[in-house]
Amino acid sequence: MVEQFVGTWKMISSENFDELMKKFGLGAAERQLANQNRPSFTLSVDDQGMICMNSLNIFNAPELKFKLNESVVQMTANNRQTTTVLTLENGKLIQKHTGDDGDFIVEREISDGQLIVRSTLGNVVAVRTYEKEA
Repeated sequence: MVEQFVGTWKMISSENFDELMKKFGLGAAERQLANQNRPSFTLSVDDQGMICMNSLNIFNAPELKFKLNESVVQMTANNRQTTTVLTLENGKLIQKHTGDDGDFIVEREISDGQLIVRSTLGNVVAVRTYEKEA
């Protein structure tokens, strides 16, 4: 299932992330700090099938726990309450946040040994690429 995503990943490139943060309403100072950051992402699965995702960045280190296809209510890093569902579709891990201001979709896939993360809000798409740490 999600085994290919398990591990700790370090970001190596980022495209269009500033535009995504603008779409979320972040100010220039916050965007500048975020663009200088190279976050790591960790995914693990416990023996009950609970998926734990942790993204360590300069703003916070949110830990999210999900089971596939089960919705959870969560607060996002920019203080939006959303209903989030994590699904596995065609080898891609899809995280869909539904809130009052629309859907935010994070699609993760493994390509050539790298983790490719596409984040979409409205018509803005940001792509971040990660390498697995040893």
